[in-house]
Amino acid sequence: MAAPMPVSPLAPASFPDLPVIKGVRFASAAAGVKYQDRTDVMLAVMDPGTSVAGVFTRSKTRSAPVLDCQAKLGSSADAGAAILVNSGNSNAFTGHFGQSSVAQITTAVADATGLPAERVFTASTGVIGEPLPHDRIVAKIGELHSNLNEGALEGAAKAIMTTDTFAKGASATVGIGGQTIKIAGIAKGSGMIAPDMATMLVYIFTDAKVGQADLQEQLAEICDRTFNCITVDSDTSTSDSLMLCATGASGVDATGNAEFAAGLERVMLDLSHQVVRDGEGATKFVEIQITGAASDADAKIHGLAIANSPLVKTAIAGEDPNWGRVVMAIGKSGAEADRDLLSISFGDVLVAENGWVSPDYKEELGAAEMNKQEITLKVDLGLGDGKSTVWTCDLTHQYISINADYRS
Repeated sequence: MAAPMPVSPLAPASFPDLPVIKGVRFASAAAGVKYQDRTDVMLAVMDPGTSVAGVFTRSKTRSAPVLDCQAKLGSSADAGAAILVNSGNSNAFTGHFGQSSVAQITTAVADATGLPAERVFTASTGVIGEPLPHDRIVAKIGELHSNLNEGALEGAAKAIMTTDTFAKGASATVGIGGQTIKIAGIAKGSGMIAPDMATMLVYIFTDAKVGQADLQEQLAEICDRTFNCITVDSDTSTSDSLMLCATGASGVDATGNAEFAAGLERVMLDLSHQVVRDGEGATKFVEIQITGAASDADAKIHGLAIANSPLVKTAIAGEDPNWGRVVMAIGKSGAEADRDLLSISFGDVLVAENGWVSPDYKEELGAAEMNKQEITLKVDLGLGDGKSTVWTCDLTHQYISINADYRS
């Protein structure tokens, strides 16, 4: 078994105390998918009436589990649902073997739970291009089913980790009309992280009652402001999956409710930030605020151009207030910009304005901002009302070390 990596310096102090979500139970086990004696498979089983929504990678080489999940969305909620996830192998670029593995795992879960196969969703994460040893997973399904427990969400979070250095969880409690609903979610992701989802698996559960179509619309909209606004290394995975399950066990109808939407967004934003904080080799958490763009879409393009620039990210790693690299990234983004209208700030330190370095700027002030563990870069384009915020991390030698040895 590979030695565990040091926990990210940006990690939360501990895994959060997540509330129990009525209507869903969890279990995890060590199946030996890649390493022996490492928890690497989790099962979640939801009660009848559970609505399931999902957003997935738009990669043209997406995996067999992703394609299977996409095909099953919108199926009847009458029988409940199940999700089985393994780490250690992504079951991607595996041809007909990938489809066969999904079918055999799905059938085994359906047999154990009594669910129809079209309500069993699977996901795999890990190495691409190697056949999934699905027999090892199938052999653990009886054990998983026997150990299902509504309080075992933290164990599920640990089971889906690959190069993650910490398990990721977040929750929210929302009041609606004097009644309470709960939301809790887990995520994995550390490298191969870019918008259009990323090498992420995210599972969010709520006891609210929401129809599938409304849940799907809400999830996709919030995803564009959260998970699709983060990047670690500009690479989009074959396996990205984000699923949201509403069990309805609270009896509280949250359809179209603004408080529920806000709570869901808090959970998704928290989880997406944790993914960035666990970026492979990361030592800095970076928020990039773009204002004054010709449109919101242009603002996001500029923000991601800065966030994905290796030169910007390595300057941040070296604590170098190199604002010229920010100018470079804006210029190459393809979105509308005017050199002589730009202003750039590091934190509250105005660095450049009107196409030139600010007359009041002092290098030591910029350097002090770069020395911080959490950094804010602000750019105003001076063109309009468009704005966007994206999040990223620095790029260090450790990122190369992790990925150079990933398959070993």
